[in-house]
Amino acid sequence: MIAIYPGSFDPITLGHLDIIERGSKLFDRVVVAVLRNPSKAPLFTVEQRLRQIQTATQHIPQVEVDSFDGLTVTYANLIGARVLLRGLRVLSDFEKELQMAHTNKTLSTEIETVFLATSTEYGFLSSSIVKEIARFNGSIDHLVSPHVASEIYQCYNQHSNQT
Repeated sequence: MIAIYPGSFDPITLGHLDIIERGSKLFDRVVVAVLRNPSKAPLFTVEQRLRQIQTATQHIPQVEVDSFDGLTVTYANLIGARVLLRGLRVLSDFEKELQMAHTNKTLSTEIETVFLATSTEYGFLSSSIVKEIARFNGSIDHLVSPHVASEIYQCYNQHSNQT
């Protein structure tokens, strides 16, 4: 069975990797799908995020990385996936994710959403927090893979040098 783990992954965190690794034990194939959202101004391009995810997941053979635009359920149907994999950190995540799962069910009755509770050590972690810490010169080495940390540090060093 194919599962999709959709998101912006800007950047991919150790919390995301936790969900990917655990999901890969439950499903035959997990497609980490980067949403191309023109209304957001991400730190990294879609291509950079795809490369970051591929590097971070290269040790998991059943993981694939792709990007898409439009509705997640449309993409899921296109690649034959029947599961949307989602991570839950806090109660507010649950409310938003449950609403989205119900909405997706109205769009495609064949698609199921499976929620995985984030491991305790990543319950606080989000891409936004990583970027905020890095923006103010804090260490993010314990929050993202080394190659991602390096790219984030480089990005903020470049940004601070331009101002």
